[in-house]
Amino acid sequence: MSWAMSWAAPFGLGFVLLLAVPLATPRPLANDLVAEGANAAVVTAEPRATAIGLQVLKDGGNAVDAAVAVALTLAVTHPQAGNLGGGGFLLLRRPDGSTAALDFRERAPKVATADMYLRADGSVDEDKVQFGVTAAGVPGSPAGLLHALQKYGSKSLAAVAAPAIRLAREGFVVDQFLAEDLQDAKKELGRFASTTAVFFRDGEPLQAGDILVQADLAATLERFAAKGSEGFYGGRTAELIVAHMQRDGGFVSKDDLSDYTVRERQPLVATYRGHEVISMPPPSSGGVALLQMLAMLEPFDLKALGYGGSEYVHLLTEVMRRAYADRSRWLGDPDHYAVPVEGLLSKEYAQKLGASIDRTKKSAVAPGLPPGGKESDDTTHFSIVDRFGNAVACTTTINSTFGAAVVVEGAGFLLNNEMDDFSAKPGVPNQFGLVGGKANAIVAGKRMLSSMTPTMVCKDGEVRLVLGAPGGGRIITAVLQVLLDVVDHKMGLEQAVRAPRVHHQWLPDEITWEALSMPPDVRTALLAKGHQLAKSPRGIGQVFAIAVLASGVRQGVCDHRSGGSAGAY
Repeated sequence: MSWAMSWAAPFGLGFVLLLAVPLATPRPLANDLVAEGANAAVVTAEPRATAIGLQVLKDGGNAVDAAVAVALTLAVTHPQAGNLGGGGFLLLRRPDGSTAALDFRERAPKVATADMYLRADGSVDEDKVQFGVTAAGVPGSPAGLLHALQKYGSKSLAAVAAPAIRLAREGFVVDQFLAEDLQDAKKELGRFASTTAVFFRDGEPLQAGDILVQADLAATLERFAAKGSEGFYGGRTAELIVAHMQRDGGFVSKDDLSDYTVRERQPLVATYRGHEVISMPPPSSGGVALLQMLAMLEPFDLKALGYGGSEYVHLLTEVMRRAYADRSRWLGDPDHYAVPVEGLLSKEYAQKLGASIDRTKKSAVAPGLPPGGKESDDTTHFSIVDRFGNAVACTTTINSTFGAAVVVEGAGFLLNNEMDDFSAKPGVPNQFGLVGGKANAIVAGKRMLSSMTPTMVCKDGEVRLVLGAPGGGRIITAVLQVLLDVVDHKMGLEQAVRAPRVHHQWLPDEITWEALSMPPDVRTALLAKGHQLAKSPRGIGQVFAIAVLASGVRQGVCDHRSGGSAGAY
């Protein structure tokens, strides 16, 4: 019996999808998870950022102006993932149908080597690669945001940075979500005096209701707003970063900062059931894996299989296992490794992978050999659609929640721990359990592989869906399932975002499932097919999405698994 059949029979599917899924901790304003407007919509991980982005749009700014304002605000109000010290990807579609994919992923420092995180016995030093200045790659967020604004925006950097600067300098009330995350990370954050000086009071993390003032961060933002790239990658801010690196054994140098560049890449585009799907190319693994899974699934009638039934979950799982196996073998920074993107996304290869799926039982999976293939990754997402027809899907990250847990002394922002997103040692999983190999080995100046999956879906030449998610290795499957729920199962966006999810990433070899995603009979059937199951103690991704309805109305939906919000006008 399917999930829908077992739970929806008394009330109808729509009722259950909206009400049976366990909600996150009660929020002061429950109705800000969904918002509709005729002109524009913004969905982010933090309500203040949503409000500021929406105000930029109301004041005549476009989606890129709003995106930069949102990202800078998140660096202040959502330090778990919003950042100046990290990097990300921005996907843009303009009213004329043209697209851009901005890659401002962090880079390995120039002194980086393949074995830099290995102990004498050959094991990986997990503390060195995950905490403190030794874990940090060269930040890309400031350069990426500035590039986007100067090329595609309409407002000045000073104008869009002003709200974030004000929040940092004057302070804001810590909410329950930030307070809980600070408490959960107390041990790691408490290791660094520069971090406790910002986020602790009397030896304890700030609590809900406390005021968080970040004067050093405000000064850093002011230098950036006034001088652009030189205000972050040079001058006082660069001096503070390098001084902290030199004091504590980090690797990022003055030259690393001054030499950082943003890359504009060609977005990946494919079709799925008459829809155009646009996503991010490598060094994101998200776009390739998403389009690869869609290509494998297209020959199957997913609606006929029944949402949430054992046959449906089995098929999803087998497709996920194949895509993640290829992720581990073939994906990395295309500037340093010949990633066979065309082969991985070819119909021929999708048919070959699909033909290897046994519908009755779990089958053996290993990385495949796509045409052209040969030897040679806490996050935050926001979606914005403006009244002009511009759409932005932007995902940024410092990797773990609070990144490397260390604040740059005197500069006020947290550093990333993205060096853990490289393969520190082939075959050894990172903190998310993701396994990599030669394609994602550490090389000086290289960008580490990511799971970030900013995505858009178009129909008849118009944007219909803008989405993405945080969640480490679970990002890709969260985006996939919301897309399938809308396109194949004909759910409204709110239902699709709230629907429970499953996840498989090849290794570890188990299906991770959310509460209510698999009733007992479905679990029994999957076990009989040879699968292993692991119930997720947390949600599978947090999707922030916007649907552009046939009427032109913009509907923003914020995942109930998050502490974010949707806004529209």
